[in-house]
Amino acid sequence: MSSETRFIDFKSDTQPTWCPGCGDFGTMNGMMKALAETGNHPDETFIVAGIGCSGKIGSYMHSYALHGVHGRALPVGIGAKLANPELEVMVAGGDGDGFSIGAGHFVHAVRRNVDMSYVVMDNRIYGLTKGQASPTSREDFETSTTPEGPNMPPVNPLALALSAGATFIAQSFSSDAKRHTEIVKAAVEHDGFGFVNCYSPCVTFNDVDTYDYFRDTIEDLAETDHNRNDPSQAREKILAGDKEYIGVLYQDENSVPWEEREGVTENMAEIPDGAPDGAMDLVREFY
Repeated sequence: MSSETRFIDFKSDTQPTWCPGCGDFGTMNGMMKALAETGNHPDETFIVAGIGCSGKIGSYMHSYALHGVHGRALPVGIGAKLANPELEVMVAGGDGDGFSIGAGHFVHAVRRNVDMSYVVMDNRIYGLTKGQASPTSREDFETSTTPEGPNMPPVNPLALALSAGATFIAQSFSSDAKRHTEIVKAAVEHDGFGFVNCYSPCVTFNDVDTYDYFRDTIEDLAETDHNRNDPSQAREKILAGDKEYIGVLYQDENSVPWEEREGVTENMAEIPDGAPDGAMDLVREFY
């Protein structure tokens, strides 16, 4: 079966309700292609999302999925992966969902290094709630609730991940379909927590961080001599502040996932004694 056929298998019949031109379309397509090209199957894949424009992505992809609550997608994904290590777990989120209310979970998910991937659709705004400043918005970004800007420096997700001890840090651009797919694929194949921050422009509420802006300012690390295995080079690029880099900024090729360190290899999804008849069958069917 070709990767293109498998890509189609990951598409559900539910049509996305995103605004026409939303960067999330490209982000999701790359996620599906990456899963297909790494040999995964919808029946062996679990997609988790929180709240925001990214929240319903599990409805748009044909696999097991859970639409959780704001900022809590990562602990759900970690729980599912540890319950059944054979699952391919991919968590999707947004910059508000992941780096505001979910920031604490993000830091500890990075530290734990469970073998899963996390793709953040970073549009630098709260799109679902009609255009408020998000943690990654520019300091002078004017919105209806911040008419003079947030007056706070934006969160740097890559720096946050690096400082927490991440073993895989990457950034992509939803409009660059080929590179985005390659980068997400690398995160899926990584032995540990694969973090990808994806520039995913909001065409409705963010007229600053547009497709044109990113095309003009992005530099692809694949076209440089960047050594992804060197944390000092990663730190330099992440903190530079004058470029929007895409590619794998850092990867620890000696990464050992939490499950392997702790010896978690078998399905732990067990129903305690006294559970209703048939409950275990339902759990086995799900996992």
